Amino acid sequence: MRVELTRCYRFPAAHVLCQPSLGPEENERIFGKCANPAGHGHNYGIEVTVTGPLDENGWVADPDSLDAVFDDVVRGPFSHRMLNELDAFAELVPTAENLARVVHRDLAPVLAERTGARLVRVRVVETARNSFEVGEPR
Repeated sequence: MRVELTRCYRFPAAHVLCQPSLGPEENERIFGKCANPAGHGHNYGIEVTVTGPLDENGWVADPDSLDAVFDDVVRGPFSHRMLNELDAFAELVPTAENLARVVHRDLAPVLAERTGARLVRVRVVETARNSFEVGEPR
């Protein structure tokens, strides 16, 4: 039987959805109002699910350790930032789908190293109607 731990986090960030190789009219056609060059923000919800053997305390991972890794790897670099300006999105449109991929890619090795837990899934909640998951199926 596998035990999973999910921790939920929030941070605000902004983005502009655009393909740099396209002109403003084509970006607006594809991305609509989200292509506004001034950008727009979200209060992203990020759910991080990990698994692993239970430790002597009966935990998959110490929640404080998970929080510290999240703060170092995700909240610190991404919070209150324009995602388009970050190296992680130099070659990616900063959609919530790509945010989920980047968070998963960046968190997995650090979580394993610092907590011993294995990252199972990252879920990004962008709006009340949109959420995106990357990782193992449920």
